Amino acid sequence: MKSNPVNSSTSQIDTNRLADFVLLTQRSCILNLSSELSKGNLSFPQFFLLTYLSSEDYLTMSAIAKKMGHSTAAATGLVDRLEKLSFVERVHAAEDRRKIMVRITSEGSAIVSTMRGHIASELSSIMADMDDEEAQSVAVANDAIIGKDLH
Repeated sequence: MKSNPVNSSTSQIDTNRLADFVLLTQRSCILNLSSELSKGNLSFPQFFLLTYLSSEDYLTMSAIAKKMGHSTAAATGLVDRLEKLSFVERVHAAEDRRKIMVRITSEGSAIVSTMRGHIASELSSIMADMDDEEAQSVAVANDAIIGKDLH
């Protein structure tokens, strides 16, 4: 276990500030995300799947089910709806044509990119109003999160 040079009361203050930041940004981003997604008839789970696919070449149906916390049947329904919207496509694996791979299309990538831009803009606006101590708390947390595998 790593030793933390910061005392526990300072660490608790930082985690409380970070929790406040997450709650504020989450509320703001979710509201904007909701209105944007409704334009494209996308649900939050569909959008989250698109974000997973945007960082991978492809995912198998079982990998999608695992990442989404769904059964394979539910994941299949999710992919069906995204495929009808032309946001994903199914392809057969070269080594085993029975294996179905799902990849994001350029239309799906455009949705993720647009939403990422909206979220980044919202975060920039929020962070611009922070004092130095608040910004440092977020920077420390960001560095810790970057070291984690969030996929």
